[in-house]
Amino acid sequence: MGYIVSGIFHYFTYAGEKERELNCETTASEQPKGNIAALLPILVFLVLYLGLGVIFEYVMGIEMGFYSIPIVVVFLVALLVACVQNRALSFDRKLEVMAGGIGDKTIITMVLIFMVAGAFVGTVGRGSAESVAYFMLSIIPGQFSVAVLFVVSCFVSLSMGTSVGTITLITPIACAVSAASGFSMPLCVASVMGGAMFGDNLSFISDTTIAACQGQGCRMSDKFKQNFKIALPAAIVSLAIILFISLRSGISGTVENDYQLIQLIPYLIVLVGGIAGVNVFVVLLLGILSGSIIMLATGATAPTDLLANMGTGCAGMFETTMVALLVSAICALIRENGGFVALLNGFRSIIKGSKGGQLGIGLLVGAMDIATANNTVAIVMANPIAAELARNYGISRRKTASLLDTFSCVFQGIIPYGAQMLVAISAVATMGGSISAFQIIPFLFYPFLLLISSLVFIFLVPSKDVREDEKVLEIESE
Repeated sequence: MGYIVSGIFHYFTYAGEKERELNCETTASEQPKGNIAALLPILVFLVLYLGLGVIFEYVMGIEMGFYSIPIVVVFLVALLVACVQNRALSFDRKLEVMAGGIGDKTIITMVLIFMVAGAFVGTVGRGSAESVAYFMLSIIPGQFSVAVLFVVSCFVSLSMGTSVGTITLITPIACAVSAASGFSMPLCVASVMGGAMFGDNLSFISDTTIAACQGQGCRMSDKFKQNFKIALPAAIVSLAIILFISLRSGISGTVENDYQLIQLIPYLIVLVGGIAGVNVFVVLLLGILSGSIIMLATGATAPTDLLANMGTGCAGMFETTMVALLVSAICALIRENGGFVALLNGFRSIIKGSKGGQLGIGLLVGAMDIATANNTVAIVMANPIAAELARNYGISRRKTASLLDTFSCVFQGIIPYGAQMLVAISAVATMGGSISAFQIIPFLFYPFLLLISSLVFIFLVPSKDVREDEKVLEIESE
């Protein structure tokens, strides 16, 4: 499920600070002075991670070289750099600062959510994804099989919360569709990738969704509604383009296999409960309960293996949890040393108004994604800066979370060295085929249309005032 991490918004606000008026036209004399050198840990991380990734992938020829780098170790190096800065602070004081970041309520909530989410994935497995694909392919004419791949990938990723997992499962089916129907392999694979990014951007158990929502302090249902307005138009136009290409092809053929739809019920419970705004812990626990009953009743899982599968799912979150804790500690020190003040002052000098702030947030997380080739890590790194930009430019929390998730998915969906692209190419190879990233990219309609939809959303759709978020939080706290 990728690196699942949380943002770190709340500890950046000073305890007891009184609410102040937001004003993006703050004068230079009113702006606190920052320390640009405090951002060195971020630079160290980016240089090490990106540099080693390029060497591993393109110089040494290691398959998926970017993902062979132990990201926890790189973050530890960055944390060491942050610790040796600012000699005015004692090491004990630095430990207190780091503890304040790690011990925040949002971090604890994040860890618990992902442990439960891991248990859910371990319980229900991923076999139902193939069932959905084969079911739809068996009842829909072969001429529309590529459109089926796109729609199925949207649904599977939305249910499972992982684009990489969706691509891993559905790409072999896309290869079968291409062979049986005659549709080009790049078109079939790109349709799977586009649908996978649609679901990854919206799913309630997606690492990117939880990282963005926890980082900005907004409800998942609110972020979903905000994101849906951006993603749905892009998905509809993408589907229309695929159908247009399909109708001009005159291709026929079918792909048949066994399927078992009852295993979809736990995913549907999580999906519907999340949209309805039910507490995420309640939703996931219901998913685990229903999944356990179904998997045992159908014989898909032996009773002796059920708890072991849950444990495996939770264990898969170890690296994710460590990344979240390390990033929280690093950003706490950067904040303490004045790094974010310096960065925000730089943003203020070039960004004007709320719409400029929104575009800045999108480009910030996009740049982070290009550098790290991981949309979740990109969101984590951009979260604290985006939170401060949102405060200064009056951007609501839900919109900030939506922009972070959407722009990171745009770039992650098209970069040729991203996990999604590499996994798709690898999956085709395991089926005896051969394809390159540059054959796939021209058919990635959804990510490009998502970028257009995002820009329309920024510049043409009015923003809700940040105070609406405060009212929502006040009502919830009561």
